[in-house]
Amino acid sequence: MHFVADLHIHSKYSRACSRDCDLEHLTWWARRKGISLVGTGDFTHPAWHDHLRENLVPAEPGLFRLRADLDRDIDRTLPPSLAAAPVRFMLSVEISTIYKRGDRTRKVHHLVYMPDLDSAAEFNRRLARIGNIGSDGRPILGLDSRDLLEITLECGGYLVPAHVWTPWFAVLGSKSGFDAIADCYVDLADHVFAVETGLSSDPEMNWRVSGLDRYRLVSNSDAHSPPMLGREATVFDTELDYHSVKRALETGDGHAGSIEFFPEEGKYHVDGHRKCGVRMEPRETLAHRGICPECGKPLTVGVLSRVEELADRPEGSRPEGAAGFRNLVPLPEIMSEIVGTGPKSKKVLAEVDKLTAALGPELGILQDVPVDDIAAHSTLLGEAIGRLRRGEVVRDAGYDGEYGVIRLFQPGELSRRSASLSLFEFAPAEPAPTPARAPAASAEPPAESLVDLPGAVEGPKSLLDGLDPEQRAAASSDDGPLLIIAGPGTGKTRTLTHRIAHLVTERGVPPEECLAITFTRRAAGEMAERLAALAPGHADRLTVATFHSLGVRILREHHEAVGLTRSFGIADPDRQLEVAVSVAGAEKEARRLVAEGDEQYKKALRAQDLVDFDDLIALPLSLLERDPALVAAYRERYRRISVDEYQDVDEQQYRLLRLLAPADGNLTAIGDPDQAIYRFRGADVGFFLRFREDFPGARVVQLTRNYRSSPQVVAGALQVISPSTLVPGRELRAMGEHGDALIGVHHAASEQAEAAFVARTVEQVLGGASFHAFDSGRVSASEGTQGLGFSDFAVLYRTDRQSRALVDALTQSGLPFQKRSHDRLVDRPGVSRIVRELGFASGDSVAARVRAVAGADHTAYELLKPLAVECGSDFERFHTTLALGVEVDTWDPRADRISLLTLHASKGLEFPVVFIVGCEDGLLPLRWPGAAEDDDVAEERRLMFVGMTRAQRHLFLSHTAGRPRSPFLETLQEFTRIGNAQPKRKKRGTQLSLL
Repeated sequence: MHFVADLHIHSKYSRACSRDCDLEHLTWWARRKGISLVGTGDFTHPAWHDHLRENLVPAEPGLFRLRADLDRDIDRTLPPSLAAAPVRFMLSVEISTIYKRGDRTRKVHHLVYMPDLDSAAEFNRRLARIGNIGSDGRPILGLDSRDLLEITLECGGYLVPAHVWTPWFAVLGSKSGFDAIADCYVDLADHVFAVETGLSSDPEMNWRVSGLDRYRLVSNSDAHSPPMLGREATVFDTELDYHSVKRALETGDGHAGSIEFFPEEGKYHVDGHRKCGVRMEPRETLAHRGICPECGKPLTVGVLSRVEELADRPEGSRPEGAAGFRNLVPLPEIMSEIVGTGPKSKKVLAEVDKLTAALGPELGILQDVPVDDIAAHSTLLGEAIGRLRRGEVVRDAGYDGEYGVIRLFQPGELSRRSASLSLFEFAPAEPAPTPARAPAASAEPPAESLVDLPGAVEGPKSLLDGLDPEQRAAASSDDGPLLIIAGPGTGKTRTLTHRIAHLVTERGVPPEECLAITFTRRAAGEMAERLAALAPGHADRLTVATFHSLGVRILREHHEAVGLTRSFGIADPDRQLEVAVSVAGAEKEARRLVAEGDEQYKKALRAQDLVDFDDLIALPLSLLERDPALVAAYRERYRRISVDEYQDVDEQQYRLLRLLAPADGNLTAIGDPDQAIYRFRGADVGFFLRFREDFPGARVVQLTRNYRSSPQVVAGALQVISPSTLVPGRELRAMGEHGDALIGVHHAASEQAEAAFVARTVEQVLGGASFHAFDSGRVSASEGTQGLGFSDFAVLYRTDRQSRALVDALTQSGLPFQKRSHDRLVDRPGVSRIVRELGFASGDSVAARVRAVAGADHTAYELLKPLAVECGSDFERFHTTLALGVEVDTWDPRADRISLLTLHASKGLEFPVVFIVGCEDGLLPLRWPGAAEDDDVAEERRLMFVGMTRAQRHLFLSHTAGRPRSPFLETLQEFTRIGNAQPKRKKRGTQLSLL
């Protein structure tokens, strides 16, 4: 069977698409055009997926047709020459992936096809764990192309790289692609067997690249409205079913070629800069070194130049066995040229209606209907079709998002022939002039800057040789108490781990004598990983712990002294409440007992061989305080103690440390009092400030070289913290260059406008996340920073309530994001029940037991599974880890997403681009009723300092008109104002260029 297929279209749920992109209109226009097989488009969108289920019924294997009642209604509106032609649908979707690989940002679009709705539903479920699939029919995912292909294959579908040459969003594009298909899909590349050439190239251009010989070249319309169907399409000579189409693309047998634009009509055929009206052929672009002669910014390098760059064959080459193609101009565009009105005008549509009623579908008129039959209806149309079939067309090439123009008549020719028009009664207007090409450069192109490469450096002789002088001074310090004041980005963890590794590998300290304490499992895991690399063969004998896991260790070793068995349990919140209710009766009273640590509640816990989270510090502290011999034993065991983030210790942790480390002992404390932000949970920066009183003779070393942030960010952060710094002579020096970095300050009219600013700016800094960004003028070719992915962006706020507007704005923009959560896993629904019911026996697989008990509670199982697998048969560790609190991210770990975080949760993290929203008095600083004003504001200022120093390259601070702006901004001296809260009128191009 010989048929035409258009397998790349979009629904009404895609951005910038017609509301008529529904199944009924698509079916009507497919019959009008002469297309037998149409992609559904957008099957990942929940509403469109439901629409497909409701209105399509199975037809041939893997294909669908419109419901019979809807199909009959369509036939009634078509002339007999078009009615009853079969139209089938194949499940299709275009996916945009934006991610980092190596040092480049990759932006690649893909077409994915599925054989049935259940496979599509599973594919959707998998993608929903990666990004937002409900905001746009073409979802934007922070996922590597290779991983998308893997998910596609696992769900039973196949993948075709979309419009492979397009500069911005294509596998071979000049801006963000690769030099070969296999480079993109790596180990799974053999599963790709076809590529879509796109509107700006045709097969003849692709034949010049021998690396594409193994792929079938397909074409599709990428229609955003039903009338655009079939402007490009693929021709098959095979059975009309999903599997035959796939097999034809895999083997070439049954792939009969394609229907093509003239590639010059595509939006990215040649090079240019639309804002300046500059258009260039490849040789001119080379002469100008890719720079616009009008504005000095980079040109958008188009498809023709990119093909020239990768071509290894001369023009006119054709691989053996390659399927043919035909270049066509859509019939409404031909009629538009003749009539002199737009292709969507009533006059043009009426004439096309008459022609198709008389002569059949549009594609047949363009390709097969005898010219004499066409000329009988219109002499000029017959002449135009004859010229089209002979390839005699006038071409003005498209560039930088501007469609090209293909004409069938020379300028002025239609005016001269207007008197002889047989069909139309008036002379057409002359076509609008096309942008002039820039003249070839007369001056020499700018010389490229040369960078001298440093000479070879002799390898380090010591672990400490790679440290800077300040870090080395701290890491090599002699025995005795040591306080390291480590500013943000100064290599705190690097210094501490090198000090410990130096002690055990180069100074002969037994690893068993070393105890390193930090506050979170994440920080402890990072420290242990670094030590394993620095001190192989020793690291497994070091003790790296959080304060609470150290408490568990002490209690396991001395359980009898507190009335517990060695296998005591750690009560999760549900169990704590259950025990408290057994004491108090009423739930409200029980919650009070838990909060206050009531003695009767504690006794009830002990009776069930349980402790709660607070007991993990309180009980070991009580043991040590009443047993000097036990204190001496632990001091002998841990002769060298290192404490990370010392500014965050609370009173009980401080007392525990004072017992473990004598005043003249080898205690190393590292931290920064200007990053003390946890007073609300009991931390007291005063313990850091009194370190030298507690440990007389302590040496103090400051780390002042910031390797994280740009000079702009470092200077701004110092200006903000200076009024209340706790470090006399606070110094911080930026050591690295981060390109054209900035601090931007934005005043928004409302929280919603502020959130829209965030979404817009993310897209600008990325250099565009969609074609719509370029076509609407929001992003230009010269904007954007290379090497960034979605995970390089963080949006910080003081209170969780502020995230609502951000979630809405990012969802509407289609940008993938996640709210980082620090909730304990045991607080999640269903998890506590499963843990209580596990019933472990020695040697059981934790994962198997969790799976067996979870039953139908799939969400709870998914939360527990990663930890269960990690713990193997160590069920004691499983229980302990649960009680200590873990972060389990149910997102696919391969996905890239923008992070939404409270300022407190951002501590310890870093991102190339950071936004701090809500920089307003009342939010930042947050005013607490009844609190001491000075203490409150000082800690809030430190919180701002922490947030600002999370930024590596760009920092954006925003505030709204609802409150006075934050007093912290008053000390900020150098920044760039971005935008305006209330512009007088909406005007294209008023947004300040960021970069």
